[in-house]
Amino acid sequence: MTEQEIFGRVDHTLLSAAASWEEIKILCDEAVRFNTASVCIPPAYVRPVFAEYGGKPVICTVVGFPLGYSVTAAKTMEARAAIADGAAEIDMVINIGDVKNGRFDLVLDEITAVKKECGGNILKVIVETCYLAEEEKIRLCGIVTEAQADFIKTSTGFGSGGADIEDIKLFRRHIGRSVKIKASGGIRKREDFEAFIACGADRLGTSSAVKILCSAL
Repeated sequence: MTEQEIFGRVDHTLLSAAASWEEIKILCDEAVRFNTASVCIPPAYVRPVFAEYGGKPVICTVVGFPLGYSVTAAKTMEARAAIADGAAEIDMVINIGDVKNGRFDLVLDEITAVKKECGGNILKVIVETCYLAEEEKIRLCGIVTEAQADFIKTSTGFGSGGADIEDIKLFRRHIGRSVKIKASGGIRKREDFEAFIACGADRLGTSSAVKILCSAL
């Protein structure tokens, strides 16, 4: 797999609370130069990035991030505002507490509500695998599929663990055919990029792609 093929699957990411405008601009310039799938940036930067760059790079942002326990109304409002500001892709965090309480009906309702706000824009659902038992992961594959989200995503990168190859394999076995997979968190080597893609990841969320791959271009 070539470096450019890998870049085409990367959501080039900077979600630090202390990210400056200059750092965000560097991220976006790199995304344009290397033709990444998107930039994933904090919601407050969506409008200025769209004003500066337009639709290139594709703008992705986060909702209910990173803990997921904000109420559904807040998440739908975040999604609506982000899309109005110029975001084309939304990465939302589910309510892990609802999963642990067995309230999968609430998880389904929430994803469905956010997907409705997204309309034709892409919705990726972050399930934060590091906190989940295997049966919960399998159940969430069905819920993400039923809610007609576009992606299931492993992690925020802010939890106790990140993407894992075995989780990608499990997702691939249980997710619906229309749903893609995003691996995120702890992807820091070229071998990681290739391994996750080989196992079925359609997108990779990482801040390290340019540093790792650009020297080979």
